[in-house]
Amino acid sequence: MTRRRVHIALCVAGCALLIAASLLTGVIEFGPAAALSDPEALAVMAVSRIPRTLALVLTGATMGVAGMVMQMLARNRFIEPTTAGTGQSAALGILLVAFAWPAAPIWAQMIVASLAAIAGSAGFLLLIRNLPPSQPLLVPLVGLIYGGIIGAVVTFLGYRFDLLQYVEVWTSGDFSGVLRGRYELLWLAGVLAVAAYAVADRFTIIGLGRDASVSLGLNYVRVAIAGLLVVSVVTAVTVVTVGMIPFVGLVVPNIVSRLRGDDLRASLPWVALTGAVLVTLCDLIGRLVNHPYEVPVSTIFGLVGAVVFLWLLYARPARA
Repeated sequence: MTRRRVHIALCVAGCALLIAASLLTGVIEFGPAAALSDPEALAVMAVSRIPRTLALVLTGATMGVAGMVMQMLARNRFIEPTTAGTGQSAALGILLVAFAWPAAPIWAQMIVASLAAIAGSAGFLLLIRNLPPSQPLLVPLVGLIYGGIIGAVVTFLGYRFDLLQYVEVWTSGDFSGVLRGRYELLWLAGVLAVAAYAVADRFTIIGLGRDASVSLGLNYVRVAIAGLLVVSVVTAVTVVTVGMIPFVGLVVPNIVSRLRGDDLRASLPWVALTGAVLVTLCDLIGRLVNHPYEVPVSTIFGLVGAVVFLWLLYARPARA
């Protein structure tokens, strides 16, 4: 067996073990045998544990893919949807729905949040278009300021109209409220991630820049719009369902790029798998560190993501 196949087998086995641990971890304790035979345990699995685990896997995988696509669009490895205004714009869209249509169904919130996220992402790409390429750190700096301004607007409106509690839900990723019937929109994000893989070669080319893409015969505008849709809708669906989770779209693509290179056709499956593993692992840590209480996964991943990203900045690349 080749080394590559060994790595694939180990990653798949690790992901399977984490999924099993997620299914068996919770306030109501039962073993594997009870999960397959006890009626009460089966009900808990069907209503809560299985939907939560699927939500973890879908969120980690799709946010990792969205982060890598955004990095290709912006040609910068130091950004992701939650640091470039996309997540904050989605939260603003949900807040506007809460003002205009308080009883709006979740699909209506998703549509408005997606439109707001598309506008926010497009605005960020326009802002960084004329930045000097010799100063790559200006891109994440602009993204942080841009996202901070939009986030401040969201917080002010939430304070002004007594909706700060709702704003906290949208801006802090947490899976404790995921139940059957309240996570299914994430499958749409999964479909978009698969669609991104189908055109992965085009996203790889667009990462070379507009001039190089056009010279290679690529319809730059069409592919950029497709990438914008993938990033925005995936982020909006995640914010509507579980809230914003920082660093997934930043750390995961950088880890995989160091090991697999920049060819999205080869690296996107690894991005999805790594994102699913890390988000599930952080959720398990959050459930166990103060059991039976939970620490939000956004808090755990924010800490883990910060440490990993600092390591990425200072470690020597695996592929020169």
